[in-house]
Amino acid sequence: EVQLVESGGGLVQAGGSLRLSCTASGFTFEDYALGWFRQAPGKEREGVSCISISDGRTYYGDSVKGRSTISSDNAKNTVYLQMDSLKPEDTAVYYCAAAPRHSRSIMVRAWSQVKYDYWGQGTQVTVSS
Repeated sequence: EVQLVESGGGLVQAGGSLRLSCTASGFTFEDYALGWFRQAPGKEREGVSCISISDGRTYYGDSVKGRSTISSDNAKNTVYLQMDSLKPEDTAVYYCAAAPRHSRSIMVRAWSQVKYDYWGQGTQVTVSS
């Protein structure tokens, strides 16, 4: 059974930090890219960041670039999203998702548009002003 289990969300003041975790099971971790997406009430889902497990390449959405760092611990099948300098507009449910490995050229252009096969349940992040 495939599972993606997120943790680490919570309530934080503007300017603070959070580290989200996503632990995967049920598929070959190294064959996938793991991404973070978020969705705020009334807004479309947005790609936050992604890491290609096989080569460690990382990708970021414009809204979090420079404020977030994605990383993985392949021994633990876990991906982390460190978010710093949080803003109230970062408030959303954050989802972890897994997409089959794609070429670098595809990921550079379209990492948030490729098909993600597996999704976690989400973790709430709330940033107060």
